[in-house]
Amino acid sequence: MKAILACLFSLLLAGCASGGIDQYRAEKPVLDLKTYLNGTLDAWGIFQGRDRAVQKRFHVVIDAKWEGDTGVLDERFTWSDGTTSRRVWTLTRRADGIWGGTAHEVVGEAVGEVAGNALRWRYVLALPVDGKVYNVDFYDWMFLMDDKVMLNRSYMSKWGLDLGEVSLTFVKR
Repeated sequence: MKAILACLFSLLLAGCASGGIDQYRAEKPVLDLKTYLNGTLDAWGIFQGRDRAVQKRFHVVIDAKWEGDTGVLDERFTWSDGTTSRRVWTLTRRADGIWGGTAHEVVGEAVGEVAGNALRWRYVLALPVDGKVYNVDFYDWMFLMDDKVMLNRSYMSKWGLDLGEVSLTFVKR
């Protein structure tokens, strides 16, 4: 029994160690946020609930500008139900190379790490649903495919429970 528990514990530790941002360090093309997230981008995405059924589709136009190591991303969403929304991010590169991000709906600060072609974001978003606001954990993975296209997968959870996923494709104009 002790051997089985030791194996399970080792597998758990190995699972926690894998999947980090460093595994993408050698991947190309190298993602430079200030270069890719600059100018106008279009993005198309879907939100899938826990059952993986598509619940919403959306298009977003992003106008991005930089001043030094601080960027502003003005995102304008058009949802499949005809509604619109807007989110304005401010991104700042810290001295340690970590990216910080703030927006009105973000609780605290988003934290991002870049390695190779990948960006990993972690943040809490105050998400309005049916007249109530829920603080939802987001784990975003973005992958630069070439100088025009970046793919994004966001995993949403609350109290460790899976709420759904967002898949998004960015195309730089």
